[in-house]
Amino acid sequence: MNNQSSRDLLERLIGFPTVSRDSNLELIYFIRDYLESYGVSSELFLNEERTKANLFATIGPDVEGGVVLSGHTDVVPVEGQAWTVEPFRMSESDGRLYGRGAADMKGFIACTLAAVPVFLLRSLRVPVHLAFSYDEEVGCLGVRSMLAELEKRPNKPRLCLIGEPTELKPVLGHKGKLAMRCQVKGAACHSAYAPYGVNAIEYAAKLIGRLGELGEELAKPENHDERFDPPFSTIQTGVIRGGRALNIVPAECEFDFEVRALPGFDANQVAVQLEAYASTELVPRMQAVKAESGIQLKPLSAYPGLATSPNSEAARVLSHLCGSTDFGTVAFGTEGGLFDAAGIPTVVCGPGSMDQGHKPDEFVTLEQLESCDAMMVRLGDYLSL
Repeated sequence: MNNQSSRDLLERLIGFPTVSRDSNLELIYFIRDYLESYGVSSELFLNEERTKANLFATIGPDVEGGVVLSGHTDVVPVEGQAWTVEPFRMSESDGRLYGRGAADMKGFIACTLAAVPVFLLRSLRVPVHLAFSYDEEVGCLGVRSMLAELEKRPNKPRLCLIGEPTELKPVLGHKGKLAMRCQVKGAACHSAYAPYGVNAIEYAAKLIGRLGELGEELAKPENHDERFDPPFSTIQTGVIRGGRALNIVPAECEFDFEVRALPGFDANQVAVQLEAYASTELVPRMQAVKAESGIQLKPLSAYPGLATSPNSEAARVLSHLCGSTDFGTVAFGTEGGLFDAAGIPTVVCGPGSMDQGHKPDEFVTLEQLESCDAMMVRLGDYLSL
């Protein structure tokens, strides 16, 4: 078959509207068929509903070592954003390729697929693995089933390259994340008799205030790691729901909060401290008015941070591929911490900028795709006999 360019492949990939809430199977089947056309077989790891799948494929010998090229296939929604171009049909202008996922992160997947014939022409001494996942944008959920299977296998890769958009700058670290939901159950009554009810919104406000205090503690200079921006772990409340009418004391309120944790900081400490405050300070006061009142915390999602040593083999390989030892970190999370926890040292480097990610008129430049294509050629050469 005629080899396809990364630009042409990106056009195909953007055309699949793989928003996290929807299926990614059409895109996955496209990739499977594309690889099959080159004689490369794939494994699919389906979710329980069989509506989404991860894809894993290997090019080269079935031996220990090798490099995983990892990317997520899902994208964030476009509703409520002021797009001036069709988000799921790629358009080109002034060297920019526009479309949802162009930067985050179908550009990298396109470059990886375009490099398949490059890898096949090399006499690889160790394999190149392709790992494409679902539901990264909603908590790095999909990749876990694939990693659980890979951990059982005898031949482990020696490196994972996550192709999130870093403008092809070498990145060795990012923060982890814990997302939680707090549900406050109060007791309703007429607002004229407010002291006889338990106002769930007011107690939720106390809990949110406590989270603010915990965040201030984390922001103290002694907790800083200057490799990151901001240089400390953060806490923020992003969603709150409660109340039915102004003249009714609200019986329910819930809010969602997240912790963006520096590597080495256990984000669960925040949940433990909030739960302790709730159980010792708030719940007794609530239940003194109404016994069935209470506060409950539920985890929504979590993934670990990443902190690969600049002196590691993974960092040396990345510096060779990028031509730079100016290692950095990123503020956003990736699946890298999960690969690293599975015993696969991980780095991050990909085309495009997260300045464009999640925004209307998202784009990646042709120059960045071409540079990523060149990086793939260097990878093939590096892994060859």
